[in-house]
Amino acid sequence: MTQATLKPISPYTETLGMLYFPRMLDKIRKHAASQLHDDFHKSLGVALDGRCCAYLRVAYPDLVKRTLNGDSDEAIFDWCQENGRGLDEVDLLIWNEYARKIGWNDARSQALADYKSDSGIRHREDIHTMFDYMEVDEGRDGIQIA
Repeated sequence: MTQATLKPISPYTETLGMLYFPRMLDKIRKHAASQLHDDFHKSLGVALDGRCCAYLRVAYPDLVKRTLNGDSDEAIFDWCQENGRGLDEVDLLIWNEYARKIGWNDARSQALADYKSDSGIRHREDIHTMFDYMEVDEGRDGIQIA
């Protein structure tokens, strides 16, 4: 198994119009199969996972249980709609714009700067958000951070 297989899918991946949701489910599945890199364990159910669940109004442990039943991402999203907060087009727009801009001139900007510095890519002025950082950190822009 290669290092790349231990990393979750891109935060830009969507399920039924919602960014990040499939990444959260991917992390759940990989963790359950002992295939998630240790660096990601501390953010399971908290950080953006926690915010996503709060936005959907579903409890993370319930989402984990549902995810590990083997359903598709779409079926799990539908379950969230039925058991939490039903999202409409505007709700998805608000979530997507919020999520993809985390770290850009907000409360997480310093954390993003720290991550870039710790990773030796402080010079990368093209990394403006946490999503951008995840893409670079996880090797999806052609650069793999050691």
